[in-house]
Amino acid sequence: MTGVVEGGEMFGAATVWLETLAGAIDLLSIAVLLIGALRFVLGVIRGEASRDGERRLSIMNTARRELGSYILAGLELLIVSDVIHTAITLELDGLIFLGGLVLIRSVISFFLEREIESLSKAGAPER
Repeated sequence: MTGVVEGGEMFGAATVWLETLAGAIDLLSIAVLLIGALRFVLGVIRGEASRDGERRLSIMNTARRELGSYILAGLELLIVSDVIHTAITLELDGLIFLGGLVLIRSVISFFLEREIESLSKAGAPER
């Protein structure tokens, strides 16, 4: 025995509960992404049904903004799940993976937020 405590041993009986919770959060994040995708598709259909070009553009921009928000929310939930998994295992590989995931999510978030902001400005009425 080297004195290193395995993650599962450290949390004992709570490990199963935490793994189940992380799995539920994964499923919730998938549901959020699917709801966002469905709302986006419905928005695109509604936009294409519009005969007015300006209204069509407004509907499409709104749908894109909403989709971006759902993607960001889904990614946030996935990060929570990965933090739980990493805390349970206490493995260096998991920590490196989590760091990379957070970095990628931060880059995606940065660009999605910029796009959402530009779409919001484009859809704002001029004064």
